[in-house]
Amino acid sequence: MSRFLILQLRPETDAGDDEFAAFLGKGGLSPAQVHRIQLDREDLPPSLDPCDYAGVIVGGGPGCVSDSAAQKSAVEARIESACLSLMPRITAQDVPFLGCCYGIGILGAHLGARVAKGRYGEPVGAAHCVVTRDGARDPLLDGLPDRFDAFVGHKEALEDLAPGMVHLVRGSACPFQMVRHGAHVYATQFHPEADAAGFETRIRIYRHKGYFPPEEAEALIAMCRAADVRWPARILRNFVRRFSQDQEF
Repeated sequence: MSRFLILQLRPETDAGDDEFAAFLGKGGLSPAQVHRIQLDREDLPPSLDPCDYAGVIVGGGPGCVSDSAAQKSAVEARIESACLSLMPRITAQDVPFLGCCYGIGILGAHLGARVAKGRYGEPVGAAHCVVTRDGARDPLLDGLPDRFDAFVGHKEALEDLAPGMVHLVRGSACPFQMVRHGAHVYATQFHPEADAAGFETRIRIYRHKGYFPPEEAEALIAMCRAADVRWPARILRNFVRRFSQDQEF
């Protein structure tokens, strides 16, 4: 069975490890079924070909694609370059891809969509999502209700759709919550892997990163604990099931 490639971008060890555990748990994956690369501390192998994997999953991170070169740290610039280097092959060959939060910016930037701050950023919390007509027919949204809540927290967002993008899920504050390109390339603005415990970890770690006033952290944690975000994880599980090459998976 081809493994799934998981690319992680978080320099904070606790946040990265928690996200990785969430991808495994929500996706129904074991460590042996994935190839994990932490891009903040290691380069992509020169011979890496995304076509060699059952699928590629990109996690979130504190960087912003729309930041200028002067605004990005050396690590953020290197991570962005590494992710973008894979996108031509992924989109040309329609390699199964699921970009989560940061991943929608990477996909949008590669395809020429406008990714920017100022219009559709969302504060940390649970966003109300609505499945579009195209989304209702998409296999990754199989089993989800027409409306569901999902955890978000982002400064930048897609402001339009690139040619070939299909709009699958919309939100009130941020219209482009999930998109598809081709048949197999997906991205979400929300975090399909995140539950209340995981988001609490991130809130504590990123409380001084400009996503929210630090003094609001405990109130945000209480709000997340009260949220019902059971449905987005099904997207991750559907992605793994759909593209796994092992019938006994």
